[in-house]
Amino acid sequence: MNVARSGYTASILANGKVLVAGSYTGGSCSNSAELYDSSTGTWTFTGSFSVARGIHAASVLTNGNVLIIGGTINGGTASTNSVEVYNPSTGTWSSTGNMNALRYGPTVSILANGNVLVAGGYGSSSYLTSAELYNPSTSTWTYTGNMNTARVYHTASVLVNGKILVAGGISNGQCILTIELYDPSTGTWASTGYMNTARYGPTASVLANGKVLVTGGTDCAGNYFNSAELYNPSTGTWSYTGNMNVARGGHAASVLANGNVLVTGGSNGTASASSAELYNSSAGTWTIIANMNVARNGHTASVLANGKVLVNGGYSGSTYLSSAEFY
Repeated sequence: MNVARSGYTASILANGKVLVAGSYTGGSCSNSAELYDSSTGTWTFTGSFSVARGIHAASVLTNGNVLIIGGTINGGTASTNSVEVYNPSTGTWSSTGNMNALRYGPTVSILANGNVLVAGGYGSSSYLTSAELYNPSTSTWTYTGNMNTARVYHTASVLVNGKILVAGGISNGQCILTIELYDPSTGTWASTGYMNTARYGPTASVLANGKVLVTGGTDCAGNYFNSAELYNPSTGTWSYTGNMNVARGGHAASVLANGNVLVTGGSNGTASASSAELYNSSAGTWTIIANMNVARNGHTASVLANGKVLVNGGYSGSTYLSSAEFY
């Protein structure tokens, strides 16, 4: 990449290019964005948004544009409610309607009707239960039902039935076991069971069988997990599956074309990892594979149209990274 980044977003565009935007590195936020073109193996800058931000969220809209929401600004001292849209056809950014709430570290999910659900995060001085919907047709935001539990650094997964599963996170110094489901047809949240392990900053991957795999993360005592668990939407229950070989948080997880899940990097609280492993969803087991060339956490991993996984950026434990590599 042209810029070293952590706390940024990576979005796969309809044309197959990868849009990387923003960053939060060492108390500095970025407004730059760049595109990776797999056909040439090159990165090029593509406009800048008006508000430098990191720890924000991004989603690819049904019209192919990319929505960037919230994040931390002013070197990490404040949250923002500003929202911007990237147009791949013109390579330009434009501001759109602001969210109702300031928030960084929220989750963002595309609903079946094309609207965007943003949930939780941290506001001006507190953790948030609020959620709101963005209508791309009108560029407006409306509040929807509140979550039952305020949370940040949680996960959100779109289930086969169209509901949104929110799991884990942290709130007021407490790690969260509870999970909840958002029903787009009613605009309401329902608590539905507990994970086996309270964790924040894990990854969540929707498998081909519809189950959700949650891996790793951290507890509020600073312990990093190698455990993984599965959510079964049919029963609303969680069960442990095989442990990863390495405890990690701040890692990335990618669902491959064969249904396996690739987990890369992360940190154990002491050092960044170069290790990577594969989850076999049929057997429920993990296998260590070749290490990455660079140890990193807080990076992104994007599955390209050719099946390769692009891993880039993050933090090595001593420096922020601009390097990228393929699996």
